[in-house]
Amino acid sequence: MDADADEVMGALATLGSRLDQWSSLQLVEIAGGYQLCTRPQLADLVSRYLKPQKQRLSRSIMEVLAIVAYRQPITMAEVDQIRGVQSDYGIRQLLERRLVKEVGRRPTPGRPVLYGTTQQFLHQFNLKAIDELPVLTIDIKQAALALGVPAVEDVKLPGLE
Repeated sequence: MDADADEVMGALATLGSRLDQWSSLQLVEIAGGYQLCTRPQLADLVSRYLKPQKQRLSRSIMEVLAIVAYRQPITMAEVDQIRGVQSDYGIRQLLERRLVKEVGRRPTPGRPVLYGTTQQFLHQFNLKAIDELPVLTIDIKQAALALGVPAVEDVKLPGLE
């Protein structure tokens, strides 16, 4: 059976409204698709029954994930340069958890692997698309303080006093 996009969207809307009326499930749009999931008010009850194991990400792995998410596609060497330390362990962990994947190779000598986020990343962080990531703002004074360098407005240039 062939159906066009309007028919599919109509069927999804109908299913969503029926579930809203009488079901403990709901239809949510996530990661570029749709998923049936438990209503939030029942999450505690279901988790007590299923007893899922929490998969926490360490701070270093979260740093690597944030860099990949905001700068993708990115090579491991670029992640290392941003962090100032080796990130191969973090990349491996994120690959194992299917939060990042190889998305290609940079056309430079050595053809380094490029990494990007996955559908699993979108799903885990409840995003419909990667452009739903929060916008990053940088406080120049805080960044300068963290790096131990003077902020731009604190630098005195000759002839500009």
